[in-house]
Amino acid sequence: MASVNKVILVGNCGRDPEIRYLPSGQAVANVSVATSSRRKDKNSGETIEDTQWHRVTFYDRLAEIAGEYLKKGNPIYVEGRLKYGTYVDKATGVEKNTVDIIATEMQLLGGRETRSDDGGTGGGYSRPAPASRPVPAARPAPAPAPAARPASGFDDMDDDIPF
Repeated sequence: MASVNKVILVGNCGRDPEIRYLPSGQAVANVSVATSSRRKDKNSGETIEDTQWHRVTFYDRLAEIAGEYLKKGNPIYVEGRLKYGTYVDKATGVEKNTVDIIATEMQLLGGRETRSDDGGTGGGYSRPAPASRPVPAARPAPAPAPAARPASGFDDMDDDIPF
């Protein structure tokens, strides 16, 4: 039986990426991404905004690209998978749970004016080479129906008969 572990986020970077390199030379970048939802309170009618923070980790070339182009406040699209972990809090000695998103694809959203550099392309970036999806072509408008003619057996014949 197949299983799926996939996350899609569209949000804003909460801070500039932190980039480090493992002893193997592999680049790793961490960033926080904020996603927000809005709802109306039933009692007061007031709009309430709920913001969730997500820890996102990029590896290899995707980490280098994130470090170069991502800045605090930039809108971003991220695809990845969930990774659960635990650690012991040094101050309290209590075991705590963590949830990280291991990014496999990233897309910078917004125009160039939303980025602080002039070299941004606004393109998508992914760690594995994703299969390209065909973009459906726009259908041409149907040709207008020909004007109605009397139904004789010769109406569809061309007048320029070659003999």
